[in-house]
Amino acid sequence: MECKLLKPYRDILFHTFTDRYGGVSKAPYESLNLATHVGDDIKAVMKNRVIISKNHSLDLRELIYMDQIHGDHIEIIKDSMRTKIPKCDGILSDQKGISLMVLVADCIPVLLFDPVKKVIGALHAGRNPTFKEIAKKAVLKMREVYDSRSEDIKVCLGVSIKSCCYEVSKDIADIAIESFGEKYIDKREEKYFLNLQLLNRDQLKNVGVKEENISVSKECSCCDEDYFSYRREGITGRFAGIISLRRDHEL
Repeated sequence: MECKLLKPYRDILFHTFTDRYGGVSKAPYESLNLATHVGDDIKAVMKNRVIISKNHSLDLRELIYMDQIHGDHIEIIKDSMRTKIPKCDGILSDQKGISLMVLVADCIPVLLFDPVKKVIGALHAGRNPTFKEIAKKAVLKMREVYDSRSEDIKVCLGVSIKSCCYEVSKDIADIAIESFGEKYIDKREEKYFLNLQLLNRDQLKNVGVKEENISVSKECSCCDEDYFSYRREGITGRFAGIISLRRDHEL
């Protein structure tokens, strides 16, 4: 699935958000699980990554993913010497041919693109990274490292758990309210539901990203069984957001 915001850049940019279909993994990971850390057969996972790479003409040797730890550390990728980047939840690059991948099953997969400086990014924006303002920090790092301007950056928030389903404890709700404000918590029948999408969007706007340059998926991963959901299933696979600058285009 593509993000409408990035469709105009197809000649220089590839991106996609996968769903759970078209792979070889068996239950409870059926079928296009792309994560090696969830208990699935590693051979099946690698076959799934080959399928994704072939379907989209990507180089599997340059598919970069993260050892995601629910933090706010962001790495700059200058080459594909390591396909797995340890202990981070964000990756940025200006290198053609390298594909950046974020793996999720309810957390927000965030893809970033600066069409002026030709910079891409992938973020894992679950609750903790969001509370640590990883999207805001990614924009600031793009400005620092690549001389990007906030107003040029396009940001797509893919399918993730929404406030219809994302119930949190009162302690977590209190942290969100104290740190960011009441607008991010929906209270229903003495239960608390967190709106991660709105919080990320506001953090991006606070560092100068234009509202019209932020796209938020309408689907909820917990409601929509086309996607893996840790909240709904417990033991399950991971789908992905993937982005790359096309090698065969003069940037």
